[in-house]
Amino acid sequence: MRPNLDTEPAPLTSATVASSHLQGYVPSYDPLVAPHPGHGTGYAPTYWVATAGAPPQDDGPITGDTDADVVIVGAGFTGLATALFLAREHGIRATVLEANQTAWGCTSRNGGQGQNASGRLYRSQWIQRWGKEVALKLDDEIREGFDTFKNLVAEVPCDPQPGGHLYIAHRERKMAFLRKEAQVMREIFGYDTRMLSREELAEEYVKDAEAFGALHEPDGIGVHPLKLAFGYLRMARALGVKVHPASPVIGFETRNGVHHLRTPGGTVRARAVGFATGGYTSNGLHPQLKSKIMPILSNSLVTRPLTPDELAATNFLTKEVITDTRTLRFYYRQLPDNRVQIGSRSAITGADAANPRHLAVLVEGLHRKFPALRGIQIDHSWWGWVDVSHDMMPRVTQPDPMQNIFYALGYGGNGVAFSAHAGKRLAQRIAGQAGKVFELPIYNTPLEYPNVANWVRARYFAPFRRLGQRALYHWYHLRDEAP
Repeated sequence: MRPNLDTEPAPLTSATVASSHLQGYVPSYDPLVAPHPGHGTGYAPTYWVATAGAPPQDDGPITGDTDADVVIVGAGFTGLATALFLAREHGIRATVLEANQTAWGCTSRNGGQGQNASGRLYRSQWIQRWGKEVALKLDDEIREGFDTFKNLVAEVPCDPQPGGHLYIAHRERKMAFLRKEAQVMREIFGYDTRMLSREELAEEYVKDAEAFGALHEPDGIGVHPLKLAFGYLRMARALGVKVHPASPVIGFETRNGVHHLRTPGGTVRARAVGFATGGYTSNGLHPQLKSKIMPILSNSLVTRPLTPDELAATNFLTKEVITDTRTLRFYYRQLPDNRVQIGSRSAITGADAANPRHLAVLVEGLHRKFPALRGIQIDHSWWGWVDVSHDMMPRVTQPDPMQNIFYALGYGGNGVAFSAHAGKRLAQRIAGQAGKVFELPIYNTPLEYPNVANWVRARYFAPFRRLGQRALYHWYHLRDEAP
């Protein structure tokens, strides 16, 4: 029976094992208030789900108590990449536990934009925060991460669209900011960046009616994210990895150094656990994860294929990934079948996610950028949660050196590419491999709030954070749309 779409999932017990393995999509799920992300629930109605083909074979739900060397919680990009690298590079065959289906969360709901980035900070902000020396080392690591991503993309038929990234100035005043970033990237970090005028952008790449120019970065690949994740799944299972969908972790206890992860179908015992749950990290999953990220909703849509006249009117000559300079940014691109995908902010809460006004905001953004597409049919629309850390940068870390518990979280919307490398580094940490790279700030500190007062507010007043988020969104919107 299809669940009530206006309510959150009921608490799970072992008795639910007898229920259907696959249940209906629940669009109102909210990780900030819900006790768990569900149990075998269906995919969101994304373009990626509609076009990825049948999911590869998995190992079915957990059906009894079992032992594993390593358990990875979450079967999205990060979890599958971690399991893949554990098997490939360390000879460790992990067991992956997924509450719903493979790539059910962030991985099948994003825009498929793979960028040479991690988190939401610019490279000039890295210098301000950590100094030039650390920023250069971090840049080396992020570049290596993009190479990790490129190498995996080359192994999987996932409709890659290479070429770079266009960072579009949506207001004239943003051109100065982009010129500064281009200079920093070119002179300090050695990138072949290029500034484009409004005319150059429109003639050579795309005619975005809002654009005043753009920064072009040489690194960027658009992918079909679900096809890529399914490729990760196939490769990992071929190496002996076990992937169990419909197996949410509903209890966690550590006894004598052994972690007992209880699922509706049985308990999995392991010496090491890696959490890769992204924006779908429930506060009750484990104390090390409680209130460590702020889940933010992002809306996305895909149009019908553009006609030749529409392609001419928009001059969509590029298939590169694109973002604009709003704080509440739009991210968009032309897909291989000539559709346009565009995404941006969405509702504050899961309960309000299905409100038509959020889709209307996104549609109006599409129309402002491309007036010739006003009234175009929208074939797919959906939303998903993004894992945003307090300082806008991810962490791949072991928060307590006395416990073999690890996590990779906090990509802030830039996880498509970096999740591959995060999986590689998480696998190294789980395998006990050391190295100078782990002295970088994204590896040597946990996800924490910057002071005690903020930690208390986050831990005990989590639902009230939405009030502050609502006020921030209003301020960001006014600032973004000012002339």
